[in-house]
Amino acid sequence: MTTLSLADAKAHLSALVARVSRQHERVYVTVHGKPSAVLVATEDLESLEETIEILAEADTMRRLHASDAELARGEVETREELDAAMRRRLGSGT
Repeated sequence: MTTLSLADAKAHLSALVARVSRQHERVYVTVHGKPSAVLVATEDLESLEETIEILAEADTMRRLHASDAELARGEVETREELDAAMRRRLGSGT
């Protein structure tokens, strides 16, 4: 994690944007020593927004909790069972 003053961020903005985009690093920008903004790669922001959207869906969260409970009880499917289910779904049956 990198933290820079606004003045430093302005002075190196092009390089910071390239680094954030290429390395998926977040750069925190401070104003008068206090956190004010974060530079984040577009792809990372979109991923975060998608995650928030998914977590906001009550049905999805209910299914996730149910899956967690199944795992805790040891209710899992084997690789062979998953492979067979995928073959059925894809219609090959073999």
